[in-house]
Amino acid sequence: MVGFDLKLYLAERKQLVENALESCFPVPSGLEKSVLEAARYSLFAGGKRLRPILCLAAAEVAGGSWEAAMPAACALEMIHTYSLIHDDLPAMDNDDFRRGKPTNHKVFGEAIAVLAGDALLTEAFDFVSKMDGDIPPRKILAVVATLVRASGYRGMIGGQVIDLECENRTVDLATVEYMHIHKTGALLSASLEVGALLGGGSDAQVSSLKRYGHHLGLAFQITDDLLDVEGDAREMGKKPGSDAAKNKKTYPALLGMTRSRDAAREHVDAALQALAAFDDRAEPLRAVARYLLVRKA
Repeated sequence: MVGFDLKLYLAERKQLVENALESCFPVPSGLEKSVLEAARYSLFAGGKRLRPILCLAAAEVAGGSWEAAMPAACALEMIHTYSLIHDDLPAMDNDDFRRGKPTNHKVFGEAIAVLAGDALLTEAFDFVSKMDGDIPPRKILAVVATLVRASGYRGMIGGQVIDLECENRTVDLATVEYMHIHKTGALLSASLEVGALLGGGSDAQVSSLKRYGHHLGLAFQITDDLLDVEGDAREMGKKPGSDAAKNKKTYPALLGMTRSRDAAREHVDAALQALAAFDDRAEPLRAVARYLLVRKA
């Protein structure tokens, strides 16, 4: 695809996701108003919407429409946002800022922040349950199963547990990679798998897009680790250096900066190779992978 403009593509797709979330997520009202205000505070705090955008792109790459995948894309963003709210809590990473704004518990208190995260997680599955009636129930169940695996103890939660338990002990690279495959990679990979399923992809297409997501997730985490060492606070929306301060086990901590950059490049190359069989419809996914090597936030 000649002259593909990734910045424009991401902006347009982000707006589609924003519109869908705004139109469907409950407006604060009633006696439970405070928890919905807290949920919306983090949900509309200016995230990149990378996971839903990947989901929509995968649906099109597999031959379907982005519209069919939008409810699942919104669910992915709600699950991601819930995880950020909980990660920032004092009992977890104890962060004061997220995307340049005070974290949820700093604004609403710890109890409401916990409940806001819980509300986002449960609402996500309500979104999926209401997908278009033309989508076969068996496919909806497959989407639910994928999201459960990616967000539960076999995925994101399992990775967070390993992250917490590794803070005060020495670990090897295999452990750090396993942690990131689960904590960051699982939901990213699920975004591609869910999109491919809803786009009507073949088993081979779904497998290839999952493999792309696996390597994209690792490249994303490695570059995230690098930014925590050398990133700009104004661009990142948070102060760099927090990983080292909390004794987090990262790629730079184990490999150094140069070898970490090499590892990121290797995973980007592997992600691109996973897309080799696809046509120009996969150009947005190729561009996203390449962007990771130059991202600033």
